[in-house]
Amino acid sequence: MVTATEKKLLMKGNEAVGEGAMIAGCRHYFGYPITPQNELTAYMSRRMMDVGGTFIQSESELAAINMVLGAAAAGARAMTSSSSPGISLMQEGISYMAGQQLPAVIVNVARGGPGLGSIGPAQSDYFQAVRSGGHGDYHCLVLAPSTVQEMMDFTILAFDLADRYRNPALVLTDGLLGQMMEPVVLRQPDQRKPIDKPWALTGCKGRGPREIKSLYLDLDLHEAFNQCLQEKYARITQAERRCEHFMTDGAKVLLVAYGIAARICKAAVVTARSNGQAVGLFRPITLFPYPTPELQQAARGIQAVLVVEMSCGQMVEDVRLALGSTVPVSFYGRSGGNVVVTEDVLAQVQELL
Repeated sequence: MVTATEKKLLMKGNEAVGEGAMIAGCRHYFGYPITPQNELTAYMSRRMMDVGGTFIQSESELAAINMVLGAAAAGARAMTSSSSPGISLMQEGISYMAGQQLPAVIVNVARGGPGLGSIGPAQSDYFQAVRSGGHGDYHCLVLAPSTVQEMMDFTILAFDLADRYRNPALVLTDGLLGQMMEPVVLRQPDQRKPIDKPWALTGCKGRGPREIKSLYLDLDLHEAFNQCLQEKYARITQAERRCEHFMTDGAKVLLVAYGIAARICKAAVVTARSNGQAVGLFRPITLFPYPTPELQQAARGIQAVLVVEMSCGQMVEDVRLALGSTVPVSFYGRSGGNVVVTEDVLAQVQELL
């Protein structure tokens, strides 16, 4: 329901991400063009002018992520975005930010790979997102939208989670969601008091200096710091798991999918149910932390699980780790920028039934 103070607009997914960032109070965007997320960069170049913010088209993705690092270290809400090959180039900077406990938002509008691959939508960056594509023992918070509305809402949430845990947050989406247009309810700008950041480097006139670093030459100190990070990730895992159950009551076959693949699977579930087939969907919303306990609960009494991805099979490994030998887990995927379709998902379900 749209309230009197809210607006409903037809927006492209990439633009919805940008507007979500503005609503969340982001005033610093640094990025480099790459298909299929260029609309986001173009949108931010206009919107930042409206609010007196900072927009810089950097000379590279490496430069962009380090600009984000600098703005985040000063306490600002900052963001960058790219697509798969560009996100790969940012991994060193993301690792530095995790090691410095700096909050910021990174958006990956994923495309087919490996290499330059294609400009078609894909989910083959899952491992990179949840397994920490850079060096060291760290994690990003990872959110996976499945609608244009969630592109906006999850971007807002990503900024809040990043600040709450002093940690980079990644919105993992794809070229299809980035390019499609849907009605979106614009959220109200955040009127809450900005979170206090007593660690931020804001100049030390009248106070002692502050230090933000990720270099520890004393090995024991470095190990202790890593243990502190792991304790933080454990808190995140306990508090921030998110998922959706769709028509899972009485299901015998459980589909597991995220992002745009989950949206396609919803249509398959509706069709299967109309044909008298007991099929349901479990959708992870947070990919880190992964909603393992919730998946285990959803799979109780299930005869078979089918994981659907637009990849050669990545999230399926986390599903198998979660479920072990309690239920058979099958996989169906398309790759290279091809999109799964409901008819093929239904055919896979029919084989399992």
